[in-house]
Amino acid sequence: MRYVRRTRWLALAGTLGVAFAVALAWEPALEAQELLAPLSVRSTLPAWRAPGGRLAVQGSAGPGEIVRLLVGARAIDAVTTGPGGGFSLLGRVPRSSGRYAVAVVLARDPVERVSLGTLRVRALRLAAVGDVNLGDRVGLAIGAFGTRYPWSDVAPTLRRADIAVANLECAVSTRGAPVPKQYTFRGSPASLRAVASYAGIDVLSVANNHSLDFGRLAFADTLRHAHEYGMRTIGGGSNLDAARRPAVIRVGGLKVALLGFSDVRPLGFDAGPSTSGTTPAFPAYVATDVRAARRRADVVVAYFHWGVERALTPTARQRSLATAALDAG
Repeated sequence: MRYVRRTRWLALAGTLGVAFAVALAWEPALEAQELLAPLSVRSTLPAWRAPGGRLAVQGSAGPGEIVRLLVGARAIDAVTTGPGGGFSLLGRVPRSSGRYAVAVVLARDPVERVSLGTLRVRALRLAAVGDVNLGDRVGLAIGAFGTRYPWSDVAPTLRRADIAVANLECAVSTRGAPVPKQYTFRGSPASLRAVASYAGIDVLSVANNHSLDFGRLAFADTLRHAHEYGMRTIGGGSNLDAARRPAVIRVGGLKVALLGFSDVRPLGFDAGPSTSGTTPAFPAYVATDVRAARRRADVVVAYFHWGVERALTPTARQRSLATAALDAG
């Protein structure tokens, strides 16, 4: 601590005029740096971020100071602290995979820096599974060998994905009666629980030609069971608006929106304004829904049930639907 001299001027009145006296005193004074609050960071680094993903950091310093968030050599955000000294930084990490040093820097003299460690930036892993039927002969195998049996070879791969989506091509219910069509499929709720807990599926598309095989009560049960077991559903709902609503998942600092569309449409399966069912793959719906989802999310995944059975090349119809989705963002 250093001391400064304080000078007081005292005026004394007298018959011979005015006399001045000087009173000297030494008082302690704080250095300017001692008056400033230290830089403090409350946040810790996440395990990873996807390229271009958001990274948020919070902390405190002195009021009205400039704070920057550095990832590698680049500042991804800078703010001025508020009256209480608090700050929130939010920026996007580099779009190249790698490992980056992360630090918060306070523009003082001398500069203050808090290192947060090294952040891993890697690609987001999406696993897309095709048709999943928990009934028919698969249901017999489940009855004989257990609910995990169909997934035993692929579950480790699916669980490593950041998002795993599958097409659930059956009803999951103990209610309802088969609708009049050639093939009808139904699985047990216990089988669906294993899809989430063991296979690691996060999102189920019900936009297909078998999800209403046992009527709308069974379809409602299918959605309810999926949600009870922690999975999101796309491509179907209690009405058309609900069926067209995306599932938005935050992962790796990104918002990922998933939509489901069915281009294989048995009579009565389409959702209506007040009727449950699936989302038809109309080009206008695809374009509108993808565009709306893109406003809410960084990435949009359009998941289709389409094409010709056993065909090995896409049809002109599939190409046109894909083009509609891509052109919409």
